[in-house]
Amino acid sequence: MKIIDYHVHSNNSFDGINSIYDICRSAIKHGIYEICFTEHFSVDPKDVSYGVLDYNKYHEEIKTFKEYFKGKLVIKEGLEIGEPHILYLMDEINSQMRNMDLDFIIGSVHNINSVKLRTYMQNKNKKEIYNDYFNEIYKLVKYADIEVIGHLDLMKRYAYSSFGNYDFNDYQEVIRSILKKAIERNIGIEVNTSGLRNSVKETYPSIEILRLYKELGGEIITIGSDSHNCEDVGSGYSSAIELLKYLKYENIFKFNNRKPAGIRIK
Repeated sequence: MKIIDYHVHSNNSFDGINSIYDICRSAIKHGIYEICFTEHFSVDPKDVSYGVLDYNKYHEEIKTFKEYFKGKLVIKEGLEIGEPHILYLMDEINSQMRNMDLDFIIGSVHNINSVKLRTYMQNKNKKEIYNDYFNEIYKLVKYADIEVIGHLDLMKRYAYSSFGNYDFNDYQEVIRSILKKAIERNIGIEVNTSGLRNSVKETYPSIEILRLYKELGGEIITIGSDSHNCEDVGSGYSSAIELLKYLKYENIFKFNNRKPAGIRIK
């Protein structure tokens, strides 16, 4: 099956290392068919990515390399928006997005109350940490104008060394609410493979969340490496596909002009 990576960062993001050109060359080398760049974007002045993305530069680079790599690699233009559900910032987000030509938007929670997740954990117990995070995800899926929820249970990345992973059964009620709201609003979830590359050793989200999403009737799934360098583009794709096959998913999705299109899992 052709590799399609829908979560890629270049040096247009604050934490990206390599250029779009170099990442595209690496993608072709690794047999990737399609990638979507999802550069970090935030209108919250307290966020580390605030003011970093030069959208016009990014857009022109995408246009240039779409043509340059035509016939070798399909390139899509996207964003990963941090906290796109914050009500007092939504007008500014919508205003800026009206001038953007996007194929795909990931909505992610990296902060709670403008505080980084790693910092937010301080002086809290395990139950508070995970409960607050999942409730923030519910707000995201209730209000945000996005295509998929990014790395849905990301908090485990930061909490793992101090508190360990969460027990799905302890948060099943709020997770069910998240997934039902996502399905109601035609918002998908991504299988983010970056967790396979760190101490958590599992995807974001967990198999239990992916199973429940399927049971509730959810269908829109993307796969993203969350790569920030050339080496990680497409990483973990085959593992994600095998996981989705095991859970009886029939399709993964790609996007064009923010419209989903299913691709049969083989």
